[in-house]
Amino acid sequence: MDYFQLKDGVLHAEDVALSRIAEEVGTPVYVYSRATLERHARVFRDALSGLHDPHIAFAVKANPNLAVLKVLANEGYGADVVSSGELARALAAGMKPADIVFSGVGKTHSELLHGLEAGIGQFNIESEEEGYELAAIAERHGSRAACALRVNPDVDARTHEKISTGKRENKFGVPLDRAAEIYTRLAQEDGLDMRGVAVHIGSQLSTLEPLETAFEKVGALIAELRDKGCAVTHADLGGGLGVPYKAGEKMPSPEEYGSMVARVTAKWDVRLMFEPGRVIAGNAGVLLTRVIRSKRSGNGPPFVVVDAAMNDLARPAMYGAWHDFDAVAPTGDRMTAHIVGPICETGDTFAMDRECDALVAGDLAVFRTAGAYGATMASSYNSRGFVAEVLVDGDCFAVVADRIAAAAIMDAERVPDWLG
Repeated sequence: MDYFQLKDGVLHAEDVALSRIAEEVGTPVYVYSRATLERHARVFRDALSGLHDPHIAFAVKANPNLAVLKVLANEGYGADVVSSGELARALAAGMKPADIVFSGVGKTHSELLHGLEAGIGQFNIESEEEGYELAAIAERHGSRAACALRVNPDVDARTHEKISTGKRENKFGVPLDRAAEIYTRLAQEDGLDMRGVAVHIGSQLSTLEPLETAFEKVGALIAELRDKGCAVTHADLGGGLGVPYKAGEKMPSPEEYGSMVARVTAKWDVRLMFEPGRVIAGNAGVLLTRVIRSKRSGNGPPFVVVDAAMNDLARPAMYGAWHDFDAVAPTGDRMTAHIVGPICETGDTFAMDRECDALVAGDLAVFRTAGAYGATMASSYNSRGFVAEVLVDGDCFAVVADRIAAAAIMDAERVPDWLG
């Protein structure tokens, strides 16, 4: 459930008409609902209530906006980060260092040091080489780094190939068949406190079966490690739960997920850790846009050109992803159209032959389910600026990320004197 609903014929975010936000802030603009974020955070937490003291860390990459992170920090969430920039954002939003997990396949020396100095709760090590580097840094600074070893279970998540992370050919983690020997060697390093294992097989999963298969393999690994005399007190099960992008689409619920996890991990005797992202933020945001004009090319449907573009919302161009597209003030009339942006790329296409609300120049519309992997993936391609972001709370709203004009981006560039 989200809080983007029609009231008196106009789409609202909670109690704020999106037409008001468009008038005061301009378009395109991302709009997030605090009530939706809080509801999703609580539903996910409640789904894990059958587990003993689970640790929940929001995947910051899904939506790193400081206000969004603050909402989740207030809900008791920690953070799963994959860069120093995300670590800094999590700390700035008030997330406790001990509740931060540092993941990512390419942590640099400075990032490992940053995590140590910040006193984060856990590093998810992606390779034996990374483990040795972290151990050396920790020893030089007279500390020990709490770590989990990320394993690659070679499980097909049955999701888009670009967001699948648990197959053997993917770059993430260490091969499952080498995990025990690598863990055993790293556990001997004075600078490391090897306390657990981690797994994450992909994003936008539409079925629980691949997750269950991966978790069963992790359970077998934990038993093997203990047989070898290794301590295992934590298991990070990652994230990946899908959300419905199409109206009426069914996805596994957090409750179904929690029940499966409780059943599979019943005898593990570890503290379980989770990294939800999309399932918390996805349906908590929309991208509000305005129709520039409608044009025809041949005898096919018209092209509805909107002021949002692939640089603002990359998922359709990158993954062929679907986002429901709705008028802010629907008349009841329908049309079939190609929904496109203004960028000079054929790939700047949101939908082809889409049945949607009838729209004309000047009308407002939204791309739904844009609260995750939306603004965070934006670019300034075609020398376009970055869109603003707004957080709604009941009947009020605030701009939580300023619109960055193309001129401001250009101000950061320099022409050397020797070019004349």
